[in-house]
Amino acid sequence: MSAGADETSRRPVRPSPPPAAASPAAPHYLGHRDRLRSRFQEAGADTLPDYELLELLLFRSIPQRDVKPLAKELIARSGSFAEVLGAPAARLTEVKGVGAGVALDLKIVEAALQRMARGAVTRRTVLSSWSAVLDYCRTTMAFAEREQFRLLFLDKKNAVIADEVQQTGTVDHTPVYPREVIRRALELSASAIILVHNHPSGDPTPSAADVKMTRELVDIAKPLGIAIHDHVIVGRDGHASFRGLGLI
Repeated sequence: MSAGADETSRRPVRPSPPPAAASPAAPHYLGHRDRLRSRFQEAGADTLPDYELLELLLFRSIPQRDVKPLAKELIARSGSFAEVLGAPAARLTEVKGVGAGVALDLKIVEAALQRMARGAVTRRTVLSSWSAVLDYCRTTMAFAEREQFRLLFLDKKNAVIADEVQQTGTVDHTPVYPREVIRRALELSASAIILVHNHPSGDPTPSAADVKMTRELVDIAKPLGIAIHDHVIVGRDGHASFRGLGLI
């Protein structure tokens, strides 16, 4: 036997490394998330049902969980995507899987939408952007659980110079003080006002009390050169315009 062969035979035999462990399969929901994001990017939000749009938001708040069942439960409880965003944080956290952080994220999205809608009407002539005014009113008030009485004060060019919630009431009533409304209009040197309030019941039909209060406001404002352009009631089921109904 040659010296080289003998040396080779004396070398220690190293054991073969164990086979590499198979990498765990990716959770099934990751593929679903990728597909849903692609659909949103390629076809737009209008092609997604409410629960899928809500899923896209929840992906960022809950990265390690399948959120489709949670999105569906939130929609089922509230009624729509908009109503989920409009729900109070305390009600959102009643749903198992929605913690304070998730509720906060959803309320931030709601605030961003309201800010964007407000930007579409502030300092703009409302008569040329009436649809934006209605969108803003619905975004900010339609899904609130208590009645709010909002005032949009306008200048001589019918541009919005102030947007204020004067009163917040109960589920079916908001106290309104016409003289306080007019006093505030005079402080702002407003030439006109649009009155807005919501009906948490969802039905925007004006009540007899709504009609009486509006006519009282018109009677007080007119001698002072302040016009009441409209009184709009918003609800989940739509909106009602006093001017459109011939009530002003």
